[in-house]
Amino acid sequence: MKVPKAGALVAVVGLALTASGCGSDSGPKGNLAIGIKFDQPGVGLRETGGTFSGFDVDVSTYIAKELGYKPEQIEFKKVDSSDRELLLQYNEVKFVAASYSINDKRKEKVDFAGPYFLAHQDLLVRADDTTITKAEDLNNKKLCSVTGSTSAENVKKTLAPKASVLELDGYSECVVALQDGLVDALTTDNSILAGYAAQKGNTGKFKLVGLSLSNENYGIGVKKGNKDLQGKINAALQKMVQDGSWEAAVKKNFGPANYRNEPAPQITTGN
Repeated sequence: MKVPKAGALVAVVGLALTASGCGSDSGPKGNLAIGIKFDQPGVGLRETGGTFSGFDVDVSTYIAKELGYKPEQIEFKKVDSSDRELLLQYNEVKFVAASYSINDKRKEKVDFAGPYFLAHQDLLVRADDTTITKAEDLNNKKLCSVTGSTSAENVKKTLAPKASVLELDGYSECVVALQDGLVDALTTDNSILAGYAAQKGNTGKFKLVGLSLSNENYGIGVKKGNKDLQGKINAALQKMVQDGSWEAAVKKNFGPANYRNEPAPQITTGN
């Protein structure tokens, strides 16, 4: 009678291991929700057909792989500049990679991994506009930015106090307003502006003024207090730089616009 008992025990143990997913190739269960921008060419863009492209998309996909997720487990969710903190606080996404500049005000609400990219605030104007060569030229002109962004505030507060600001929901709307002559310039990070200037259909319509009005260190936003995830993402970012994937993603997404990127920044958060 001992043999059947032993066999039964082996069967029970095997069944338990199978049920608990203890196989060597098992990864995290369920999907990984990641917040990205859907309307920023070269950074985060939802393409026709539902695919995604951009530097933040490539960075997010790399991080997901390092966390153990397969590509089919990634669920990209749209975030706007004004709701990034809320999506993290209410667990709608696990992390946010959406041209998310690290600053003290935002660090009160979320934790950041990174930085993983250094951009500079610049201006996008119509290609035939010769009246705007510096930020001060925006006085008595119309400037477009998006709700929740700090870019227009930076310009109006210190450089062009007489500029009028139009805030729209997304950068795509600002580009249309610029093309239609409703505004004179669009301001945000030069990486985002370069993406729009190089986008198919926009070639020759716009130009970057070429300013460095601020330093924008992009970070990966995680829920406040989630130090474990913050540390894992920092490790993934460091590996991405070391194995050459970071540089390849930069060239792939920004190269067509002749964008001169800064070297990968030193990770300073969560250390």
